Amino acid sequence: MVDDALFRLLLELEIHKAQRLRYTISIVCLTMERSGAGNGQAAGTSIAESIAIRLRGTDVVAMRAEGLVLCLLVDADATHLPSILERLTTRLQMASWSAGGSSYPRTAVRADQMVRQAIELHTRARNEGGNRLYVAS
Repeated sequence: MVDDALFRLLLELEIHKAQRLRYTISIVCLTMERSGAGNGQAAGTSIAESIAIRLRGTDVVAMRAEGLVLCLLVDADATHLPSILERLTTRLQMASWSAGGSSYPRTAVRADQMVRQAIELHTRARNEGGNRLYVAS
């Protein structure tokens, strides 16, 4: 797990690498709540840590101040995001969740675009009742 500043740096570096080696990367912005869990930073951090250990070693997880979790998924196209999220929510026994996703190079070519798209789509998913994923297209 890394902080937001390091996440953005790693995302920039991964984009440059993906350009050279011609592969896709995706990010997901999400919030999750376990059954019976209250809201708060400790619960969010615990969920972020639980997500980090269930992803591949090449992926990166960051916890933002607003309680959002950002996941950098290396060599994962946007089409893989629904199945990745389904596995995570099932394994972590989530009561509710909301997520937004973005993919390089399909929907964004810069790190700030990817993060903005993922956060905006997460907000839309949460505002429309949660338990859904929206991916930039």
